[in-house]
Amino acid sequence: MELVRLTIVANPEEAELVRSLLRTEGIEALVKQTNYGAGTMDGYSGGEQEILVRPTDLESAKALIAIQ
Repeated sequence: MELVRLTIVANPEEAELVRSLLRTEGIEALVKQTNYGAGTMDGYSGGEQEILVRPTDLESAKALIAIQ
């Protein structure tokens, strides 16, 4: 299934907070690290995280996290 970007957040902790909020409303979300800094060898898996949802959930998800 195709997913669309809901937002990009600053770090994994913020991504998990958003994902948990969405989950409480029945919206499944996928979190993945952005390409920024991908391939670095320092072992750090932090940094910006992209949150993806189903296209049919996008408007509801935006309303929940107040993104316009």
